[in-house]
Amino acid sequence: MLNPKDSIALTQALIRCPSVTPEEGGALRLLHGILQEAGFESHIVRFSDSNTPDVDNLYARIGTGAPCLMFAGHTDVVPVGDETRWTHGPFAGEIVDGVLYGRGAADMKGGVAASVSSVLAYLAEAGDSFKGSIAFLITGDEEGPAINGTVKLLEWAKARGEHFDHCILGEPTNPERLGDMIKIGRRGSLSGRLVVEGKQGHIAYPHLADNPIRGIVKLVGGLMAEPLDQGTAHFGASNLEFSTLDVGNKAGNVIPQSAEAKFNIRFNDLWTHATLAAEIERHLRELAGNGVRYQVEFEPSNADAFLTAPGAFVEMAVASIEESTGIKPVLSTTGGTSDARFIKNYCPVIEFGLVGQTMHQIDERVPAADIARLSEIYLGLIRRYFAA
Repeated sequence: MLNPKDSIALTQALIRCPSVTPEEGGALRLLHGILQEAGFESHIVRFSDSNTPDVDNLYARIGTGAPCLMFAGHTDVVPVGDETRWTHGPFAGEIVDGVLYGRGAADMKGGVAASVSSVLAYLAEAGDSFKGSIAFLITGDEEGPAINGTVKLLEWAKARGEHFDHCILGEPTNPERLGDMIKIGRRGSLSGRLVVEGKQGHIAYPHLADNPIRGIVKLVGGLMAEPLDQGTAHFGASNLEFSTLDVGNKAGNVIPQSAEAKFNIRFNDLWTHATLAAEIERHLRELAGNGVRYQVEFEPSNADAFLTAPGAFVEMAVASIEESTGIKPVLSTTGGTSDARFIKNYCPVIEFGLVGQTMHQIDERVPAADIARLSEIYLGLIRRYFAA
């Protein structure tokens, strides 16, 4: 029989639920049953939208008083790829030589299991003295389009009158060893498409044509030549990278009609989407002058830069990590986006989970002891949080 206070056994049980996005695979319902039995008011909530699959999500809460500490995460996982290349079954949850294998072990069923086991342990030791609230917000759409997941679940919770004071998102944040890094913010992301128009013609008669490749090389080179900024106290410099450069031309004797390039900018808290787009447009106007005909379009984005400023909550997390691991974690804003970009609109959020070296890989795995240690860290943070 599964003991939900055993974070390693709970991780194994979650891995054995084949919850490849958008399939729930039994993972959320397993947690739903565990939390209901522990006294939580728990809900499985399904959201739908046009051109996207329906997705199940879980929201659970115990207590009505303040403060409310929320644990967030996801149980959906990416596809396993070529299953024959796995040393151990991707949904077997096997432990070999102290290492737990399986899809989602690192990203992030281990983190979810550690949070649940630590909360159950805390509630058991606190008993009737517990006066605050603890909530779980677990999505099945983090690895997918992120349309029918956390963003809608937060809206649903708000409509019910739910309020959160702080959140811990258990994404795998550590680069090398457990305790290395807490994410206290994330860079924003803005993508765009640049098109330079020319005039198609015979390559032997360039005076009768207008080669757009000259123009796009000038604009691409100019945008990449100068840094957007020098960074801030908690963020590195914003970075623009081009991902494609294409003219769609298969003929060796034809000057193409147009040239296209796509780019992405990971930006810091000096910018918003609007101010950054305006800066790119300004720079392009300067580069183009009267000699290059171009258009630039920016894709819609919900990934703004944000920061949970160091303070009491962050210090509690640092102290808990140091107590359990002997390591003082780096406070970082590096990496890609996560569901923290939605949560930060409702309460301060930090991210701390397992080591992420094998996430999304064949033979995804984590040391089983790290899962138990992560649960210990979360328990230390919960104790500090409600004692304060």
